[in-house]
Amino acid sequence: MKFIELVLQNFGPYVGKQVINLDTQSNDISRPILLLGGMNGGGKTTFMDALRLALYGHRAYCSTRGNLNYSDFLLQCINSNTKADDTRVELVFENIENDKPIRYRVVRAWNRSLKDGKDSLGVFNTKDDTWTLEELVNTWDDYIENLLPLGISNLFLFDGEQVKELAEQETPPPTVADAIRALLGLELAEKLTVDIEILVNRKRKEIADTKELANLEDIEEKIILLQEDYQQNKDLEDSFLKSLDKADKNVKEALDKFVSEGGKIAAERSQLEKLRNQKISEVEEARKGMCDMADTALPLALVENLLSKAKVQGEKELSIQQAQIASNILLERDKRLLDLISSLDISTEESKKIKAFLDEDISTLNSNLIQPEESWLLADAESISKLSNILYYLHNSKNLAKQQLKILQVKEDEIVTLERQVQTAASPEDYNKLQNALKEAQTKASQINSKYEVVKRRVAELEVEIEAAKKELREYTTQTIDRKNIEHIITASSRVQETLKQFREKLTRKKLNKLELEVTDCFRYLLHKSDLVHRVAIETVTFSLSLYDSQGKAVPKHRLSAGEKQLLAIAFLWGLARVSGRRLPVAIDTPLGRLDSSHRGNLIERYFPAASHQVILLSTDTEIGKAEVEKLRENEAIAREYLLKYDSAKRQTSVVDGYFW
Repeated sequence: MKFIELVLQNFGPYVGKQVINLDTQSNDISRPILLLGGMNGGGKTTFMDALRLALYGHRAYCSTRGNLNYSDFLLQCINSNTKADDTRVELVFENIENDKPIRYRVVRAWNRSLKDGKDSLGVFNTKDDTWTLEELVNTWDDYIENLLPLGISNLFLFDGEQVKELAEQETPPPTVADAIRALLGLELAEKLTVDIEILVNRKRKEIADTKELANLEDIEEKIILLQEDYQQNKDLEDSFLKSLDKADKNVKEALDKFVSEGGKIAAERSQLEKLRNQKISEVEEARKGMCDMADTALPLALVENLLSKAKVQGEKELSIQQAQIASNILLERDKRLLDLISSLDISTEESKKIKAFLDEDISTLNSNLIQPEESWLLADAESISKLSNILYYLHNSKNLAKQQLKILQVKEDEIVTLERQVQTAASPEDYNKLQNALKEAQTKASQINSKYEVVKRRVAELEVEIEAAKKELREYTTQTIDRKNIEHIITASSRVQETLKQFREKLTRKKLNKLELEVTDCFRYLLHKSDLVHRVAIETVTFSLSLYDSQGKAVPKHRLSAGEKQLLAIAFLWGLARVSGRRLPVAIDTPLGRLDSSHRGNLIERYFPAASHQVILLSTDTEIGKAEVEKLRENEAIAREYLLKYDSAKRQTSVVDGYFW
């Protein structure tokens, strides 16, 4: 299958008739990629919706439909800025039938006065667009299901948000899981199991009498009601689970806002103010201690240099005084010695020599003494001793004062920090708003969680009740019906169902083994770190992915970066497409998401050109930028380029040739 042309007329932001050639064949050269550029809000998602709407009509998964019924959705799709009333979506595609390419044009048209609340469907052979294929119109849903089943369409027509959601979830969402079963052919065995059960119930009715038939019908009716109740509660459970995820995100956002805007600090304001006041008291106490120190010898630190000089001068003068006293004593001694010498029988010459020696010694001693005019302090020994003690205590007081000043500075800095924290706290009014928003989000999340748990328990109870009712039906049949030929069918059916169960398990494992190999090859091909993952394993029930290295050890998924997780999701979708064996086009909206330059390069060079024979890329200018588009052109991978040019003033989009660059 290959898309050839898409026509949009007054659909969404597309005013007038816009014709987009999607043929990958250009000048006898086939290239796989069709590149459509557009800014956010410019019509890329609407383009994807148009493809789905053309193919599936009221069954289409369209982004803006939500819970709208089909008629309201169609009215919503009509461009609001045009006076024209006719809106249509046309898709020309080519399919190989009986080894020949055949082209069909699917047309869905409607206006503001919807007929029967739906669009008008036309299917034409492109050789003669005036000839409607009525038989194909009447069986269109069956035809397209055989060609591109709705259940697997999301694996070929997907967007970046779908890849992001698939990358972040531990297990694939139900829609993807159903598509996997459809691709692998597992639903055929499941459908056959259901058909056999219907056959068994029909045979039971054939051999039951009136009373037994009534009992059987009562039990079957009970099972039907229980299954309906189960399905309703199961849908409700899924809905609550999604709401719970959203509520949890809202709680996280409210909490982040509560913290970032000062709510957390406001909640701790009283404690912070108490701590600040305590620090202020400690500072005052330290300052009081400093004042007490100022009442002692500490102020003398201002004249410590003078005191030190005075001490030196005093010690010097005291030394002189002591020397003078010693000199006087020596003079008296010398006098007595000379008197003694004169009385002795010593020659006059020798006596003169002794006297000269004594006079020279006294002169030398006196020459080392300062002059009397240099002595001005006149301090005694006791005063000098007291001055030495003062200098000693002054030194200790200075060290203690320095320590106190450091402590005081630290405490003052702590006070400044606390005051800043108090100032950044939200005002009481803002705090109440933030707190109320947080409590409201938490309360809502709690309420949803309570409802979810109730519904979850109810689903489990209904599963038990349904199984009990089925068991009652089986036991009733066994005990009350005795028709051998029918019993043989019932017994054989039971064996067939058991065989089918085993067949389904083996088929699942076989198909998943092949899928594991494909996904592993695709992931390793896309990764630039080829040694990170050696094998990708897929669980048989939930289809969750597990990663293993070359040593067989599990690689936790949280070790992957956001970009690597996204590549894993793309590899999963790519592997599914390859295993399906279906030759179908791939359309990707906003494909590159949060990928870094290395992973983005791998995707550009390795995935896009090989994803399918036809790859439609809808990208912003930041995803596939100038360097990326030049790389694709250099590799001759692009067949056609378009720009979805959005006029914000007119609120309309036009399709022009060429990309952003």
